[in-house]
Amino acid sequence: MLQKAAKPTRKPTNVSLDSRLVEEAKALGINMSQAAEAGLAKAISEEKSRQWLEENREAIESSNEYVERNGLPLAKYRMF
Repeated sequence: MLQKAAKPTRKPTNVSLDSRLVEEAKALGINMSQAAEAGLAKAISEEKSRQWLEENREAIESSNEYVERNGLPLAKYRMF
């Protein structure tokens, strides 16, 4: 049997937003909490990706240099 995902705990938070954006969002019926949460989730994901790339930059460069010098490992077994 599949387990239901736990409902995330909500934390009331005060934020300052451009008043024009707030009014336009209200006029369009946009749920600002959901929109802010989606934007924050995207920003977090992008920052984690940027950090991972920076933390692993040296290894990635080393791997790319190896491939440039020696070609892809096991390339002779590729079917495409």
